Parts: sequence; C-alpha cells; structure tokens
Amino acid sequence: MFLIVGLDGATLDLVQPWVESGDLPHLGALMERGAWGQLMAPMPPVTFPSWTTFMTGVNPGRHGIFDFTRRDGGGYSVRFVNATFRKAPTIWRMLSDAGQRVCSLGIPGNYPPEAVNGYTLSGFDTPVTTRADASFAYPPSFAAEVERGGGFPFADFQEFSVGPGWHRGAVEAMQRGIERKTELARDLLRRERFDCFMLLFGESDTAAHHFWSTHDRESPRFDSALRDELGDVVRLVYRRLDEALGKLMDAAGARHVLIASDHGFGGVGDVGLYLNRWLAQQGFLSWRSRSRTAGLAGRVRGAAVAAIPERWQAPLFRIGGGRVAGAIESRVRFGGIDWTSTRAFSEELNYNPSIWLNVAGRDAQGVVAASDYRHVCAELSARLMEWRDPESEAPVVRRVWHRDELYEGDHVQWAPDLTLELETPRGYSYMCLPSLATAGASIVKLEGAALRGGKLTGMSGSHRREGIFVLAGEGVTPGRVRGARMMDMTPTVLSLLRQPVSDCFDGRALDCVSGAMGVTHGGVAPSSLKTMPENYYDENAETQLRERLERLGYL
Repeated sequence: MFLIVGLDGATLDLVQPWVESGDLPHLGALMERGAWGQLMAPMPPVTFPSWTTFMTGVNPGRHGIFDFTRRDGGGYSVRFVNATFRKAPTIWRMLSDAGQRVCSLGIPGNYPPEAVNGYTLSGFDTPVTTRADASFAYPPSFAAEVERGGGFPFADFQEFSVGPGWHRGAVEAMQRGIERKTELARDLLRRERFDCFMLLFGESDTAAHHFWSTHDRESPRFDSALRDELGDVVRLVYRRLDEALGKLMDAAGARHVLIASDHGFGGVGDVGLYLNRWLAQQGFLSWRSRSRTAGLAGRVRGAAVAAIPERWQAPLFRIGGGRVAGAIESRVRFGGIDWTSTRAFSEELNYNPSIWLNVAGRDAQGVVAASDYRHVCAELSARLMEWRDPESEAPVVRRVWHRDELYEGDHVQWAPDLTLELETPRGYSYMCLPSLATAGASIVKLEGAALRGGKLTGMSGSHRREGIFVLAGEGVTPGRVRGARMMDMTPTVLSLLRQPVSDCFDGRALDCVSGAMGVTHGGVAPSSLKTMPENYYDENAETQLRERLERLGYL
C-alpha cells in the first residue's frame, strides 16, 4: 500500500529545525530512512494549479488549471472553475483503470468527485459549506458515513475579518480539524485494503498564513502579545500534524509513505503594492472618470463576510437572479478600468501577481495590436524590472515571466500574459492589494490594523515556491534529493506501484527510486485519456464557492 499525506504549505525551513529539535519525531524517522528535499511548485505557487500538477504529472499548460477562476472568453469577467476544466487525468483515475483501489480525501481542485475504484471526498472547492453532502463524495453514500462521524472540516471558520478572540478560536478549530480528519482516515484504513490512499491537511497552510506573527520574532508583523497568549501556533500545528502522521502510518502499515506540500511558506512584510495604480502611472492603464464600481463591489463583497451573519450571505449574493457571485468578483478585479485606452491590467491577486495585455482580436475591447504584442510585453517587463521601492531604492520585481516561458501545452491561453516574481526584502514578501481607489501611491507602508487583519490585508505568512517532500519505503534510496518538482510526484508514485509511466508526463520518477522495481515506460499518454466535459458551477454553487474562497481570504 502507498500512503500519501498532503501538508498544505509545509516548508523545509520549518520542518528541518523542528525535526532536529525532536518536535516532529514521525517526520524525522521518515527522513532518516527515506529520501527528502524541497519540492518545487509551478509558478505561481498557488493551491489549485499546484495540487492539480501533483495529481496529473503535467504542467498547467497541459492540465489547464491556473487559478480558482479563469477569464470568461475574451471579456473582462471571471468564472469559477472546477475539476471538469482539468484536461489531464488524475493518478486516481489511472490507478482505478488499472484495477487499483484508491482513496483521496480533501484535495483541492477535485470537485466534482471522480467515480473511482474506492472513495473520493472533494476539497474546499466544493460549494457545500456546512455539512457532508452526496455532491462532493464518491460514492454518494459515503457522504452519510462521513456526516455520521462528525463531517470533514474545511473552511469551517472565516478568515477574512479577524477580531477579538478570533485567534484562539482558530487554534482550537485547526486542532479539531486535524483530529477529525485523522479519525476518518484511520477508520477507512483499518477496515479496507487500499493500493493508494491520500489525505490532505490544510491546517499547516492556515496556521502559517495567520500565525507567522507568533512564530517569527524578526517579522515586522511579530505580535508579542499574541505569542505570550498562544505560544508559537505554527509549531503547535506542525506537532499535531506529526502526531496525526504517526497514527495514520500505524493504521496503514504502508509499504511506501509520501509526505508532500503544494508550496512552501515565508513571512510577509509591511509594504503593500497596487499593481493597477502602478500600471496607470506608467501609462499602460486608464481609469474611467469618477468610477466607483470596483470600490463599491469590494465593499459589498467584504460586507458579506465581515458584517453579515453567515445564514444571510448567500441570499445577499443571489439577489438579481444572475451570476451575481461572478459578477461581483469581476467588478472588484476589473471595475473602473477604461478599456479603450488600457494596454495592460492586473487582477491584483496577492497570491498570483500577474498582468494581462489588452489585445485586439483576443480581448473584447483590446487595443494592443497582435503585431505589437511582443514589443509591449518587452517594454512592460523592462519597466517592471526598473521599479524601485522608494524607501530602500531596492528592486520590487525579481523576474518577469512570459507565459510561454512557464508553461507549454494546449491550454496556455488561460494563463496571464506576464507573471511577476517579486523580491522578498529582508526575507519578507510584499502584500499585493486591490486598487479600489484609483488615486494614491503604488507602493505604501502598511500600519496598524492593516498588519493584524484577515488574509486580504493582514496575513503574516505567504506562499513560496519551495515546498517539501519525504518519501520512504522499498526501492527508495535514502538521503537528500535536489531538483524535485511537483510534476514528478505522479510518475514517482506510479513507478513504486509498478504501474506504467508514460513518456508523455512532464514529470519523471525521482532518481532516488530504484530502477529494480521493473517499471516500463511508454504507458498511455495523459492527453489521450478521457476527462470530464467542462461544466461551470450553477448559480447557487458558484455563490457558495465564492463565499468559501472569500472566507479563506483568497478573494
């Protein structure tokens, strides 16, 4: 049996010293007898594309998932995507088709659930917000069993607005969530035989986002009072996860164990960036005069989670009978822009700093001629590399990636034209913020409540590309491995399960996997396997999903 435990956002920067100090004995034992190292996420290091890359072995240009949303055709609106937009089969599908019994619990980007030889519970992208439901379980009857056992917690407390008592409640909720997920997985492992079993914990990501301020004494967001009250919460959560790992390994009796994260983590600084303001100041973007569309939409969106009781949030966003959730999100991202004189614009997503060109013939009101596309990309990239922090005079942008440099495949067109890799001054990342007000500086010092609020403004930890993997079992050479990528995980697991590994994967089995396992290459190409037809969320489901992503602070 192959046991996979996902630790969302786990980083070697935390794991390695805590293994050495004895805080993580089960992870330490795995590292001692197995292979381990950094696991590089795709750019940008975002949950949906990264876990989808993990499950498929191909890059986002081939599997087609770049974010929680994608732009709706050539217009200036967005729709929420789901697993039906994934253009490559998952490892669960491949193993099921080979007669293997599988189980995957809580993996983002896996709704609606696949019909597999085993069990599936979707991740937090399910629109069901309060209880187990047949719509996010396979087989559907599995949902009733999950509900009888206490449910499967994810996004069960809001992370947008942080007030008095929030932090203590969040710590308690994370520990309850770890315990509940572990018990569900143990019950399944004890009663049935699986060939491949995966459980994902999101608590490591949540803790690092909100409680880096209790962990890192050098952080400009370090909160000494919160540290005195709660201790190092990130360390506490990692210890609870290590305990859960020990219980799962005892129940599984697995021949192979893989620990993996979708990205790493680091601290957030006290400087905010407004990309659309910068683009306007550089002459690439124009605002409509006296437009308040984006600001109003942002206030409405924020009100739904910051001031309105949960039971009223969905009805608020269903008013009008249309796709209100997507419409409001579109107005927050794009409202106020004068498209007729805008050459480039950003969705201003903190987790995905990127820029689109407004291209004639591709975009509804495009102004950049196709013949000028490369020139404008080059001009904009050069300006970005010249952008300086006014206080330190240091560069703001480390590198500008054109999408063709990051991805290859039939679905690259859904990626932004340019993706920014920002500098991390003194080791701390910038905070990208929405330009709801069109006037003002493009780079600002954050103070007061902006350093202590929810994810949208005040999270103290943010994603890095460098995640972690630990792999132990028969046929695995122990020791540190360098150069591992998220796309290598599916070929590696298939190799150890003695399944064919297609040459058409973008990833490869890691060198630490022994060639004596009898693996043959030339399996079925992922692009030739059947995937689900695209199917957008309906209005009700889209509204519920938007609420969840907002509660989590992504929107």
